[in-house]
Amino acid sequence: VENMAELQAEIEVLKQKLTEERSKLNDVELSAAASRLDPVTSLSMKVRRLLRGHQGKVLSMDWCSDRRHVVTTSQDGKMLVWDAFTTNKKHAVTMPTTWVMACAYSPSGALVSCGGLDNKCHVYRLSRDEDVSATKRTVAVHTGYMSCCQFDHSDNQILTGSGDSTLALWDVESCKQMQLFNGHQADVTSLHVSPAETGYTFVSGGADCTAIVWDVRTGQPVQTFEGPQADINSVRFMANGDAFAVASDDATCRLFDLRADREVNCFSKDSVIFPATSLDFSLSGRVLFAGYSDYTVNVWDTLKGGRIAILFGHDNRVSCLGVSPDGCALLSGSWDHTLRVWA
Repeated sequence: VENMAELQAEIEVLKQKLTEERSKLNDVELSAAASRLDPVTSLSMKVRRLLRGHQGKVLSMDWCSDRRHVVTTSQDGKMLVWDAFTTNKKHAVTMPTTWVMACAYSPSGALVSCGGLDNKCHVYRLSRDEDVSATKRTVAVHTGYMSCCQFDHSDNQILTGSGDSTLALWDVESCKQMQLFNGHQADVTSLHVSPAETGYTFVSGGADCTAIVWDVRTGQPVQTFEGPQADINSVRFMANGDAFAVASDDATCRLFDLRADREVNCFSKDSVIFPATSLDFSLSGRVLFAGYSDYTVNVWDTLKGGRIAILFGHDNRVSCLGVSPDGCALLSGSWDHTLRVWA
């Protein structure tokens, strides 16, 4: 026990030293460096499409690379594939469990994956000729609920995060685990693969208030970031892969830069008191969209740190959101059982 106490003290001393070293390199604040930039003027986004069909709280969504189709999951145990232009449902799959907490489209758009309280990640092949339910493969199994999943740059590999505090990389064909990522001290809530073409990294956030950047090849953490005072609900890379943002239960969103190795901006207001549940960047990265438990989507200026707009429309907590691959639309899902396409 004494040894443990000594080690704990030594860890705190080393953390303090790291903080001091980082602060020496902190020559200018991002908002000060961006002061000469013109502010983003009014953003006139309206609801262009309303997707109705789920019988329970919408829990997750993902855009297809064709910029038109989306996959969504809900507490009703259904996974739906939609045409966001026409609002028609293309496929519907009933899951063995309610609370289907995660879903993802593969890069080619041929596969979708989902999972939740059954601790498993299932992959389905989308085709017009056969019943989608019949193509089910159970690729991943965790010892806790599955909270997030994303294909890793190809249809062959998928990353999953779980309530058992681990993440894993799986081979879709053989359903074998290729890598285990162990580093979080509590439930993993979100993950996002670096969009950089040469990227072998991804970021994960958890209920331990930390975000960790991992190397897929080694299974080891590359960088660890602390900052939020409460659970991290969502993590998202910028399009260039040099920075990422987190949404947290402490009602803030924070921007971390990998090159500066630190938090460079915090998006918060005294009037924003509800947890931030989800977020995504505009294509340029200048604008950050964040969903909150107070039924709104707040739009932040990434560089200046101020709020540009508030999007009102949902009648319950905004649980997930994502910007389309071409940057032309934003899709938000909510506990009001609906999804809305903003543009």
